[in-house]
Amino acid sequence: MKAYEEIVEFIAGAVDAGKLRSFHPLKAAEVRVAALLEKHKQGALRPAEREELNEFLRLEHVMRLAKARSRKLAMMSA
Repeated sequence: MKAYEEIVEFIAGAVDAGKLRSFHPLKAAEVRVAALLEKHKQGALRPAEREELNEFLRLEHVMRLAKARSRKLAMMSA
């Protein structure tokens, strides 16, 4: 088991499945990430911005895994 899988399992089991699946970052966060990605493409990210982008991408990955796990749990209980 990977270290983060316990967190994924917890989120998938603890959060209302409908709320989890419908979660999306606020528009302001999406705009910020788009700006960071554009700066990344241009090779203009400062170290703090690179870390911010990497943190967002890691959290987004965990949320995607939790959403997928939640869907699987829902199918298993149906």
